[in-house]
Amino acid sequence: MTIRPMTEPHSSSNTRIPGEAGIWAFVTGDLLVFSVFFVLIAVGQAQQPEVFAASRARLDLWVGVVNTLLLLTGSWFVAMGVERCRTDGARNDGRDFALAILCGLGFVANKLFEWGHRIRDGLSPLTDDFYTYFFIFTGIHLLHVLVGLTVLCFLRAVSRRSADARRPADTRKRRDLLASGRPAMGDAVRAPVPAVRVCGHAWV
Repeated sequence: MTIRPMTEPHSSSNTRIPGEAGIWAFVTGDLLVFSVFFVLIAVGQAQQPEVFAASRARLDLWVGVVNTLLLLTGSWFVAMGVERCRTDGARNDGRDFALAILCGLGFVANKLFEWGHRIRDGLSPLTDDFYTYFFIFTGIHLLHVLVGLTVLCFLRAVSRRSADARRPADTRKRRDLLASGRPAMGDAVRAPVPAVRVCGHAWV
């Protein structure tokens, strides 16, 4: 009778955290920073309940709702764009990333509108502790979004170049002709079959 040594079905060397380690480090740092924010707000609420309640009542709930919807929708477009790059890179023209950028710009515009409204009401970071936290925390959040918009613009450019490299040659030619706005009658005479194929793609 032979006794075989017991082996674990999944060794630790084969386990791998999904995604990139740098992304997880960034997410962990964000969680720690915003956790500190929430702790500071909770402490301020406990120490100055009347001040925080009165200041909070002057905020517009709909602005926060719109910002949340914009961020969630933009995140969905980013996820769709990444998935499209993985599964169908040749047809990914960066449209999902462009829509995510529009959501981010909407967030920036809405945040600037909110700040302008608060400042016109005579509120500033010097008004009280609540608005000190409000302007600092929302400013850091806005900075996050601006950095994200920069990354999305880069991703859109990369995805468009990658999709263009994977397209058939006749499709790229048709796109260049449409972009230049010049008729290709000479090409049609010299090479009628590619010209017909290009026109067919233009109508599909």
